[in-house]
Amino acid sequence: MMMKRFVTSTLALFAILSGFPASNGKSLDKIDRDSFAAKYVLSDLPGIALSPVKAIEPADEPAELVLDGTWLMAEGGDENSRLGQSWDDAMAAVVPGSVHTALVANGVIPDPYIGQNDSIAEKQSYKTWWFRKDFSLDQLPANPVLSFGGVANRCTVWLNGHELGTHEGMFGGPDFPVKRYLKKENTLVVKLDPIPQMFLGNWPPNANESWKYTVVFNCVYGWHYAQIPALGIWRTVKLIAEAPVEIESPFVSTRTLDGDMRLVVTLRQVSVPIKGKLQIAVAPRNFEGEPQYFEYEINSSKKAEQLSFDFTIENPRLWWPNDRGEQNLYAMTVSFLPRNGLRPDVKETTFGIRTIEMAPFPGGEREDRYNWTFVVNGRPMFVKGTGWCTMDALMDFSRDRYDRLLGIAKSQHVQMLRAWGGGMPETDDFYDLCDRYGIMVIQEWPTAWNSHNTQPFEMLQETVVRNTKRIRNHPSLVMWGAGNESDKPFGPAIDMMGRLSLELDGTRPFHRGEAWGGSDHNYNCWWDDAHLNHNLNMTSPFWGEFGIASLPHIESVERYLAEEKEIWPSREGGHFRHHTPIFGTMGEFGKLSQYSGYFMPDTTLAEFVTGSQLAQVVGVRHTLERARTMWPETTGALYYKMNDNYPGLSWSCVDYYGAIKPVHYFVQKSFAPLTGVLLFDRTNLASQEVSLPLYLLDDNNRLQGQDYTVSVTVYNDRLDSVVCREFAGRGDGATVKRLGTLDLTRLQTKSTMLFFVVDLFSGGDRLARNYYFTNYEVRRGVIMSMPRTDVVLKREGRNVTLTNTGKLPAIGVYVESPGHAYEFIASENYLWLSPGESHTVEVNVDTPVVVKGWNIN
Repeated sequence: MMMKRFVTSTLALFAILSGFPASNGKSLDKIDRDSFAAKYVLSDLPGIALSPVKAIEPADEPAELVLDGTWLMAEGGDENSRLGQSWDDAMAAVVPGSVHTALVANGVIPDPYIGQNDSIAEKQSYKTWWFRKDFSLDQLPANPVLSFGGVANRCTVWLNGHELGTHEGMFGGPDFPVKRYLKKENTLVVKLDPIPQMFLGNWPPNANESWKYTVVFNCVYGWHYAQIPALGIWRTVKLIAEAPVEIESPFVSTRTLDGDMRLVVTLRQVSVPIKGKLQIAVAPRNFEGEPQYFEYEINSSKKAEQLSFDFTIENPRLWWPNDRGEQNLYAMTVSFLPRNGLRPDVKETTFGIRTIEMAPFPGGEREDRYNWTFVVNGRPMFVKGTGWCTMDALMDFSRDRYDRLLGIAKSQHVQMLRAWGGGMPETDDFYDLCDRYGIMVIQEWPTAWNSHNTQPFEMLQETVVRNTKRIRNHPSLVMWGAGNESDKPFGPAIDMMGRLSLELDGTRPFHRGEAWGGSDHNYNCWWDDAHLNHNLNMTSPFWGEFGIASLPHIESVERYLAEEKEIWPSREGGHFRHHTPIFGTMGEFGKLSQYSGYFMPDTTLAEFVTGSQLAQVVGVRHTLERARTMWPETTGALYYKMNDNYPGLSWSCVDYYGAIKPVHYFVQKSFAPLTGVLLFDRTNLASQEVSLPLYLLDDNNRLQGQDYTVSVTVYNDRLDSVVCREFAGRGDGATVKRLGTLDLTRLQTKSTMLFFVVDLFSGGDRLARNYYFTNYEVRRGVIMSMPRTDVVLKREGRNVTLTNTGKLPAIGVYVESPGHAYEFIASENYLWLSPGESHTVEVNVDTPVVVKGWNIN
């Protein structure tokens, strides 16, 4: 009750400050929630009060045998031969992994990401593959279960010649009790059926549409860069010894920010009645603090017992999103100790103390809109984020790769990722890192474009149940979504997802689609050939997707072009055009030429790359900044996107190989918690009178009660200062503050280039810098033809100090490590350095680095 009173009062205050009522009819959230007809809301079940105890009995975790590592893999053959000893044609394959990765490792197929080798890899998806693992046991477990974390996609499993069953759907399972068949020496055989081929000639015309009739991550079936349908045992395989009483998926939720928590536990009878002690240990996971213990005696004759408990964490420390506070995490161990000294069961999980509430847009609640204002721990916030793509077509989901990408997202001030319905319910490593980095997640189920109408209901339901239980304790998970871009997100499957979001959780909102109910996607720039001016002016209450495609880093492009890297201009049917979003079949090269051509000539591949990347910078950063200034009418912006599953032209800010594009560093400026921004309504201001709104953005009220000055300096194509204005103020608690307008005359804008530098000062220190460029369309390449200056680099370890030793500003100054773009990260890049100015950036490599820039000698 305390939490409800606290949140309600906070939302009411927010409503008053925003000038709109807290309620004006029903929201779409409420209408949906009622329509799902859930039997109960799991987090609202009444709880049994737990009292703390001083100590609990230590309990060993249940035994399990991980069967990962090297297996045998072979193509084709019949059941009799593969269940016998006919494995002479087998090769080594690593599990977890994919068929294609094993084929590459054994030299059977070339690297699918180079040239047009993906067509060779795709053929392997349409074959039958067999896997075999031999293993020994010193002692046979009492209640053994063979558990597959994920198999893509339809499999049949045998143990010691006995068929255990079949399973389809790649996001968990199958699980088989194997007590009858297990021996000291064992042979496990798995057959993977071919991926069905369904080329129906719809959009896009060459894509395999069989994904619409199963449950997989579908962005590798030919509509989104990759056309290599996933095949393999891609998650851990375990032999688990079940305890006499099993604990199933403990669920922890926050009742109040004072540390009042709720724990829901399901106990399942395996071989004895549910009689004994339930013990709970809670301890800080990533900060110092004392553990707490709780205990409860249970005496039940049911086959399964679901229990809800209330407990209080002393001196609670909250979990906050990136840039809003610390990401404090707790570890919980739940143990059940049966009577008579039988083996206990132990389950471990991680959670954070935080709440998610949703407030309406200005104007109040509406039946056609969700409440889209995220209120985290009682504080409404504008959400800054991007889209998340399944990380690899060949299912390399290593923790190191996740860590690199999510670390880059954190440094970009990203607070939210949308794990969209073209992808998958993300892995434990992904969520663990999002917890640590403070990156909130919208998790969509793997449906897109109304595929929920054709995908098997039971398969979708199994996916939802398994994965909701698996990831629901993560504080980074803040919303469930039914899928991507379905224009009719209704029907039994959507209703099932909504109902289970309540019966298996209840602490997070559920949206039946994206874009839907107040959010928008927009690609008039690119697919509709709109000018970049469109992105400078477009607005939405909440941006779920928008962006501009660009080429990867030049090193990455040359890598996948291989022997064709010296061929320019690109040719029809060549590698370059193949590595575009729909493999060059939808006019992508013409669109790329249009947007790159706003900036650069196309006489060389390097110029073409640079032009496309600058177009992406302009098409993304201005939309994000306009959205931020519109708070609270606009409550968040997620541009598309963070990463790729295949190398090529795309909307990502980090290319498939890991190289960072310029847009990352410009969004880093646009998303900074404290910064000044100018709003532009067009890219060409030449010889025009203009009035540009100037805003101060201060997410965390850092300037509260402090005097500040925002200076705006405008430079022409000779890099002479034509205007310099200062806007002074005092922090008054506003997160968005309009400071005035920058007015320019026709004479002042008469230039082939204009640069705008926005500096924020307080207490004698410069706290932020943002800069802009316009008028570049006057002549291709003019942005790179400004008067030159000199920048000196000095390195001490991983700190690189850049000094402009010339008499003119240095523009677009960046550091890179030639040959190491795939691993290189700078703390900042694409800097503006005034004459005589020095700035230090941190790099993550020990390899040599160089400094470059748009006007450096």
